[in-house]
Amino acid sequence: MTTNGGVPKHTITALVQDKPGVLNRISSMFRRRGFNISSLAVGHSEEPDLSRMTFVVEGDDKVVEQMTKHLHKLIDVIRVSDISNQNIVSRELALIKVRSNVQTRSEIMQIVHIFRANIVDVAVDSLIVEVSGDEDKIDSLHNLLKSFGVLEVMRTGTIAMNRGADSRVRRTAARVDWGEASSV
Repeated sequence: MTTNGGVPKHTITALVQDKPGVLNRISSMFRRRGFNISSLAVGHSEEPDLSRMTFVVEGDDKVVEQMTKHLHKLIDVIRVSDISNQNIVSRELALIKVRSNVQTRSEIMQIVHIFRANIVDVAVDSLIVEVSGDEDKIDSLHNLLKSFGVLEVMRTGTIAMNRGADSRVRRTAARVDWGEASSV
């Protein structure tokens, strides 16, 4: 659980049916209940016809428990997990368009290099920087680039998943590994 200005943030993932209207029903539920979403990312999952949503929401444990209960009630929601306190990998992608000229371009490029980011577009008067990482990394790069003049920012929102395999997958993988090892 991370905090921003004293407000706890939680990362919640949901496996949902991949069909029209699901995102609308879920966001409407959040709106009706007055829950605040800091970020929302949706994409196809490893299962056909299912999508995975990652929400970063603000609130204490009681508020998050209420959110997950309400999500479970929605017919298109298969599984909901609050992964805030688990061992997870979380990333965000951002594109930052920054004002540049001949005099500032090399300094911006050095800053971008330090953050292991990439310049994906160069124009006469601007650069577009692509950066991925946790929220703090993206915020830090954005803050450093502000002195040059940030013209536009587009962020994907956080995506996250648990590290390692769950026990069911781990046992299956071990059986496969042993089987392959014994046939050698």
